Amino acid sequence: MAVIRRYYKFYGAVQGVGFRYRAYYAARENNVTGWVRNEFDGSVEMQVEGTAENIEAMLLAIEKGRFVRIENFECRQIPVENSRTFEITH
Repeated sequence: MAVIRRYYKFYGAVQGVGFRYRAYYAARENNVTGWVRNEFDGSVEMQVEGTAENIEAMLLAIEKGRFVRIENFECRQIPVENSRTFEITH
């Protein structure tokens, strides 16, 4: 399977609900690397790198969050950076 990297920006009830920590643990469980951070406008930005299947499994795990409610999101493919970890940035 080919490794890809995607940029996401999530809108909705995504701050103050454990989104970033859920993303962190979902990334670890699904062998996905990259980063996630809160933005000043109330959205959350994330870059993820892994196979398309692993990224989709990670997103499903995030959406299962008890208080997370993604109302809309942007997504685009970006160049692979060969990152080795997944980090919560500020």
